[in-house]
Amino acid sequence: MKTRHYVTGSSGLGKSYIACALAQKACREGHSALYFRLPRLLQELGLARVDGRYGKLLATLAKTDVVVLDDLGLGPLTDEQRRDLLEMFDDRHGNRSTIVTSQLPVKHWHEALGDPTLADAILDRLVHNAHRIPLEGESMRKRVKT
Repeated sequence: MKTRHYVTGSSGLGKSYIACALAQKACREGHSALYFRLPRLLQELGLARVDGRYGKLLATLAKTDVVVLDDLGLGPLTDEQRRDLLEMFDDRHGNRSTIVTSQLPVKHWHEALGDPTLADAILDRLVHNAHRIPLEGESMRKRVKT
């Protein structure tokens, strides 16, 4: 498994559901998978850097067959967080599958990542040749239950 997917669309359209369904299918086929909300993963990487688990956590991310990163672009990133993303995507690029969800359209990811040089490097490893799944419509959460 060496594919990249990204699922974009407004809140409530099922981006996380689709990403998790793809990861679950991979698990059924014998592949390993991990799910992270991106803000929490970045927080965990920062803590791991302090307590000495950073290398081990990056190694775990690098060897997992499918990693789902939910909610890219929810808030500004620090320089350290951008570098953590680059390290992770660089380790996984061409070797493992990564699924990213975002409310932001891909054309806004560069700006959301911040630093132009790091954004170029991150997006070069993430979006080229990726399977794109843009979602449109009304939030599934707004549906009336009967």
